[in-house]
Amino acid sequence: MPSLFDPLRLGAIEVPNRILMAPMTRARGTREHVPTPMMAEYYAARASAGLIISEAIGISREGMGWPYATGLWMPAQVAGWRAVTDAVHVAGGRIVAQLWHMGRVVHPSFLDGAQPISASGTTASGHAHTYTGRQPYAAGRPLRLDEIPRLLEDFRTGARNAMEAGFDGVQIHAANGYLLDEFLRDSSNFRTDAYGGSIPNRIRLLREVTEAVAGAVGSDRTGVRLSPNGETQGVRDSDPLPLFTAAVQALSNLGIAHLELREPPLDGSFGVGEIPPLASELRPFFKGPLILNSDFDGVRAQAALDAGTGDAVAFGRPFIANPDLPAALGSGRALARDDRATWFTQGREGYLDHPARKEA
Repeated sequence: MPSLFDPLRLGAIEVPNRILMAPMTRARGTREHVPTPMMAEYYAARASAGLIISEAIGISREGMGWPYATGLWMPAQVAGWRAVTDAVHVAGGRIVAQLWHMGRVVHPSFLDGAQPISASGTTASGHAHTYTGRQPYAAGRPLRLDEIPRLLEDFRTGARNAMEAGFDGVQIHAANGYLLDEFLRDSSNFRTDAYGGSIPNRIRLLREVTEAVAGAVGSDRTGVRLSPNGETQGVRDSDPLPLFTAAVQALSNLGIAHLELREPPLDGSFGVGEIPPLASELRPFFKGPLILNSDFDGVRAQAALDAGTGDAVAFGRPFIANPDLPAALGSGRALARDDRATWFTQGREGYLDHPARKEA
């Protein structure tokens, strides 16, 4: 069985180890959603990850609803991300861009008062982060059929812009209650057209988006993230195993470079699964590399590889305070702890004040 420290091929990308950096929103961009110089320093410090999956990056203004997050729809954003990817590559790393449309989770204040889009006319649970503090979510409006070609083009453009910005590939964010997840699951999709009702209909948009992105940048540089085993932001499914089996099979047939499953355990410390993770049951239906995510430590990660459940593990929060996480796990040293109060601030504290430590 492979070790966490063995190399792995993810489509066109050869990674030196199987300790990947998971996507984490950190809100260090500008109000115009442009990356800032400190982001280059942050990502370069974590270049020893087998692969960095970037923070979620908006494909369009319509799909962006997080303060100080970044996008890839304007030249200034492409240039800002180019500085980041150059720094990562100089440090010897590899990085892919996670492409994001937030769907109904976009608050109207980001859209000049316009209504966000979703699969159906539903409202996310909880409150939105906005530039003026926490506000109740607004109801999303159903995406019209005549708007789908434009949405697909936004994903294509985001993917092409990611490659222009120097990323090694892209990952489509189809998890966590955002737009594509809203189409997948029956708590948020009440459509009666070709994109709703049956499982083949509900996975249709995910398949079309993946085809569009893979057509733009190559299937060997395209990945997807799903979250099968629980509720996120009010999105859940009444029978997730057949739904995600069909989704995984469809993605496998497209020959994508990797599939990441974010699945909190039943006793998770950041999100709790409604059912146990489905990765072991979904594994047989995906022919490519499978990446596991959520609440892993080094021991659990190696055990998952030993069991054949996954091929690599994406670590999120441990990378915040341990930029040299592969070295830390290899040496067995105690991991530093991050400070949640600094996750989404705009300063250096909690972002650039976690130096790598030299190991013997």
